[in-house]
Amino acid sequence: MSFWEYLAGRHQQLLTDAWQHAGAVLQCVVVATVLGVLIAIATYRSAWAGSLATTATATLLTVPSLAMIGLLIPVVGLGVPPTVIALTLYGLLPVVRNAIVGLRGVDPALVDAAKGIGMSRPARLLRVELPLAWPPILTGIRVSTQMLMGIAAIAAYASGPGLGNEIFRGIASLGSANALNQVLAGTLGIVLLALLFDAGYVLVGRLTIPRGIRV
Repeated sequence: MSFWEYLAGRHQQLLTDAWQHAGAVLQCVVVATVLGVLIAIATYRSAWAGSLATTATATLLTVPSLAMIGLLIPVVGLGVPPTVIALTLYGLLPVVRNAIVGLRGVDPALVDAAKGIGMSRPARLLRVELPLAWPPILTGIRVSTQMLMGIAAIAAYASGPGLGNEIFRGIASLGSANALNQVLAGTLGIVLLALLFDAGYVLVGRLTIPRGIRV
């Protein structure tokens, strides 16, 4: 069976796996973004606290993804929970690091001007600092998403959702007629999803970042 014949015969299952893969990554990126920005807000004013936050989230990336999921299985079981927890933890570093850099890069004169017209600290953060820090934060989100697209394939080890199941089935049946087709279909599907997500982020950037800041 050729690769195209395999796709034609399995397109429904592949679309379902792709939808689950994209959904899992998107949800984890959203959670990682919220947590990462909150961590950055809490630590960016202090050099040691910012370094601690960056180092702690970087340390998480040194744990192999297969080991991370394996350690989570006895605690939360198989399926979606270990996948969501592992992907969220892995997605923190790019967001935390870029959010800290973005917040520290805001012109102090603009913050002082906002303070001078009577803005409270939360108002300055929400209306001045975070909007100006948004470009590097968005870059961090893009990097996080690209990383998680690949890592999410390992979720199949814990019976998680996504295109990793196609890859693992192919690896488990090496030598069979469709083993290569399965691995190729899962891999190309992940690459395609990553490209689509990145194109979406480019569009979001064009819609949310003023032209002067982009330049």
